[in-house]
Amino acid sequence: MTRSCARPGCGQPACATLGYDYANRTVELDPLADEAHPAYYDVCRRHADSLVVPRGWRLLDRRRGAAALAGHLTAS
Repeated sequence: MTRSCARPGCGQPACATLGYDYANRTVELDPLADEAHPAYYDVCRRHADSLVVPRGWRLLDRRRGAAALAGHLTAS
């Protein structure tokens, strides 16, 4: 069964799993996990690629390929 993007109103197939490490102020973006977990969010490619993290946080993008952008954007 294909999982859908967790963003409201999206419905596209998920391709990445998103998590937050609050203690280290890090957003972690991994390849889609084998199973859904209530503490993480599955997101589609569009939402993974356009992710903006809070100011002072960093993005740890562990996806492979051209879509993985190191040091992604931070909010102003």
